[in-house]
Amino acid sequence: MKKLTLRVILYSLAHVLRLTAARHADMATFMRRRNCVAQIQLRDGSIVRHYIFKGGRITSRAGLHPKPDVTMTFRDLATALMFMVPPVRQADVVHAAKTFKVVVDGRDELVVWFMQLLNMIQSAGLQSGRKMADGTTRFTTNTNGGPLFVFVKDGRIVRTTPIDLDADDAPSWTLRARGRSFTPRRQATVSAHALSLKSLVYSERRLLYPMKRVDFDVNGERNIANRGISDYVRISWDEALDIVSAEIKRMKRQYGPGAMAIYQSSHHSWGNVGYYLSAMLRFGNLLGFTRVHPNPDSWEGWYWGAMHHFGNSLRVGSPGPYGIAEDCLKHAELLVYWSSDPEKTSGAYAGSEGTERRLWTRDLGIPTVHIDPVFNATAQLLGGKWIAPRPATDPALAQAIMYVWVQEDLYDKEYVRTRTTGFDEWRDYLLGTEDGIAKTPEWQEPETGVPAATVRALARLWGTRKTHLMPGGAGLGGAGRNATGGQWARCMIMMMAMQGWGKPGSNLGGMQIGTPLDFSFYFPGYADGGISGELNWTASALYNYTRMPHVLTANPVKQMIPRQRFPEAIVNGHCEGHLWDGMTLEAQFAPYSYPMAGYSKVHMLYRYGGSSFGTIARSGRFVEAYRHPSLEFVVNQSIWFEGEAKFADVILPACTSLERWDIGEWAGAGGYAHDSQAQLNHRMLVMQHKCIEPLGESKSDYQIFLDILSRMGLGAVFSEGCSDFDWCKRVFDSSDLPKKISWKKFLEKGYYVVPPPESEALHAPTYFRWYAEGRKKDAPEPSPLPSQYAEEFGMGLQTQSGKIEFVPESLKRNCPDSEERPPLNRYIPSWEGLQTKELVARFPLQMVSSHSRYSFHTHHDGKDGFLNAVAEHRVRVNGYPYWVINLNPEDARRRGISQHDLVRIYNDRGAVICVADLLPAVRPGVIKGYESSAEVEFIQTSKGMVDRGGCLNLLTSDRRMMKGTEAMATSCLVEVERWDEAGFAAA
Repeated sequence: MKKLTLRVILYSLAHVLRLTAARHADMATFMRRRNCVAQIQLRDGSIVRHYIFKGGRITSRAGLHPKPDVTMTFRDLATALMFMVPPVRQADVVHAAKTFKVVVDGRDELVVWFMQLLNMIQSAGLQSGRKMADGTTRFTTNTNGGPLFVFVKDGRIVRTTPIDLDADDAPSWTLRARGRSFTPRRQATVSAHALSLKSLVYSERRLLYPMKRVDFDVNGERNIANRGISDYVRISWDEALDIVSAEIKRMKRQYGPGAMAIYQSSHHSWGNVGYYLSAMLRFGNLLGFTRVHPNPDSWEGWYWGAMHHFGNSLRVGSPGPYGIAEDCLKHAELLVYWSSDPEKTSGAYAGSEGTERRLWTRDLGIPTVHIDPVFNATAQLLGGKWIAPRPATDPALAQAIMYVWVQEDLYDKEYVRTRTTGFDEWRDYLLGTEDGIAKTPEWQEPETGVPAATVRALARLWGTRKTHLMPGGAGLGGAGRNATGGQWARCMIMMMAMQGWGKPGSNLGGMQIGTPLDFSFYFPGYADGGISGELNWTASALYNYTRMPHVLTANPVKQMIPRQRFPEAIVNGHCEGHLWDGMTLEAQFAPYSYPMAGYSKVHMLYRYGGSSFGTIARSGRFVEAYRHPSLEFVVNQSIWFEGEAKFADVILPACTSLERWDIGEWAGAGGYAHDSQAQLNHRMLVMQHKCIEPLGESKSDYQIFLDILSRMGLGAVFSEGCSDFDWCKRVFDSSDLPKKISWKKFLEKGYYVVPPPESEALHAPTYFRWYAEGRKKDAPEPSPLPSQYAEEFGMGLQTQSGKIEFVPESLKRNCPDSEERPPLNRYIPSWEGLQTKELVARFPLQMVSSHSRYSFHTHHDGKDGFLNAVAEHRVRVNGYPYWVINLNPEDARRRGISQHDLVRIYNDRGAVICVADLLPAVRPGVIKGYESSAEVEFIQTSKGMVDRGGCLNLLTSDRRMMKGTEAMATSCLVEVERWDEAGFAAA
């Protein structure tokens, strides 16, 4: 009977394929792509049927074909029926493939085509998007800045708008505090850069065809020294893919494992399939590659400093988000924003969601203090007291505040006694008993420029009020990214410990985080591995791998290069780095070296994603690396012709996120930012529709990887027979979404709002309240790991003592004599600050380069997008959109600089041309810019080589924040002079 069932299914398959193709044009088109003979059989030969595809038609016969192109062989009848009879369990399919109960042989591209064709039987004809009255179709997408409606007509994007919730969506939560009720508006508020996406799709800078450098001959002279100089010529996809796949094979044959490195930009398009931690990592693992290991480029001070005091390595040293907004509204008596401007940075990924909540605190009359060299956008919105320390002197200010707390008994002695260790040693340091220097407000005044009286007043206000501290962008960035960033982040934790962190009204995060969402509803974050099958360098092992069965992948090459040291690795042939590994406090202490014994040095670079010149310290070093003769081949897979794409030998044009399929959760980072969607007012899961066909000959990243791997016989392993759309369905099925909405409905509507908890009793407990009260941990996060509790599971912190450590045992154990990261958090002035007198004499201005409001790293800047027309971001001078730099009017007057003059910002590392925007909100002696320019355009002038694209990271130092770390520090001194376009400084 079962054999008859299989025979009937195999016989019917051809009819089903014909019928589906007749009904659905996309299926018919796909069938016409290949001519192929596919055969399905049992291993013992008792049942065999083959299918002949030719010109979009299909015929089928029982029995063996003499020369099938594709053969699918099942070990036995039970396995065949498990595959062919719905419902099919993906776990069974994956297990059968791994145990060779099913084997698919044949030319790889035909194997992939046939398997994808079978999958299309279920997906063909599904309607995505919603037809609108104006003739458009409304699709949805997700971005680094929030979710959007995308309206398309006649194959062209008409407009994009934020998503407004409708009556069918889940209700909004309400918080009750101080006799009032607070409910957010029912809309998704996105970042400015999210709304630029349409203009970037149609940018003239799009890469629409494969390109090859005009003077690059893969079989002859490669002219490596001309990278970044030569023009490009269009080539076919076949030629491009042949070159790239042949070079990958050559690297393995000629040099051995590790000869190819993969380097990606800081961030890329949102999604669980197309993100670099997903498809790219699966691609690399199947080939084997030298990992260019990223540094935590927004978390430096927290990862390398703060977490040694309290743990939280699985959050890269930043605090958790739970219950913070509710606690703030109910109990906070003071808000301190320290080096924090969430109105510009959006926390991370969260659009403008926090703005409304911050305004609630203003309406309640909660006093606000802003500590920043710039009276930033958040300070301008909320008002309050502005304290402006000199850049990189924040730790001195923090220590003086703590000195006053000790002197005037303004700290929580009981909390310090029962919940911390090492305070006596720290107190002695503050009082000067230990080194003879009391850290008084007067001591800090010549360093920070903040009057001693102001510091005392702040210390007394803070020490007598329940205070919420917002350091950086919800626990990252800010002053944690300069030369004293580790010291500052450590101070933030110690200050919270002295004020009873976790007690009502005493917490970290302010109103940027901690909304009462339902975190028990499962959906994978983008850092949870997607389709990668990678367990070591993603958070897949935590949830995703067991929820979405797929074939594991692993990179057999253990060699790594620290991203910040890539130029040294190529140019000098060796370098040393320190590991970013959120599993432990200790892994960061063990250095690793390149090259690693047993592996080849790097001779090929696969560069993926957008420009990163703007996000890497002293990024001009990378130009020399690209032109070094040892780097024999560079391929760049990018959407726009920008940044490093100009240094490639071959360019592979990727399409934007609006031209491919993906699926994701707004602000759902996962990984080392567990439950980061706690920044949002509504938890939203988004189908990232393929809104239009890819422009030109561009392809999705997934398809490019698949095309390369198919030339190496790995396409079927990579794809598991799936298209990117099929993978979206697998992600959907792995989540809790099918319990709430059908796949068909989700495709049509495009998003789902997860209902908030039904009652206040179900809200996530306030973060650290459990610790303040000496209870077992009740925060819904998997940190620390079970083995990392000092005594009883769930009791205490990840530290050696299980308590907040004023003098961390991990630092005492691993770097007891460090001059730059001592266990006792001494104030050590910046190695490029106002105390470096010789440098100051030549470069008297301190440059601050934070994250931008108008791009996410470099992802939305430039490219002729409409943000170029925003005067706060770029200003056109004689038709060229120059990057903006902010100067205090008095500093500008001394240099003869007027509003919107071109200026040359320079030091010994380089020079950049920007437009001057004169702002009294900038402290004198400081210039304020942003790190996220996507443009680098070197021009030769009478003053030497300058960049007019706005890449301020050409000026920053590549010196590590602290020895023994891989922490990037963006501190630098510069001078500014007026500039005219003739190429010389004007008188």
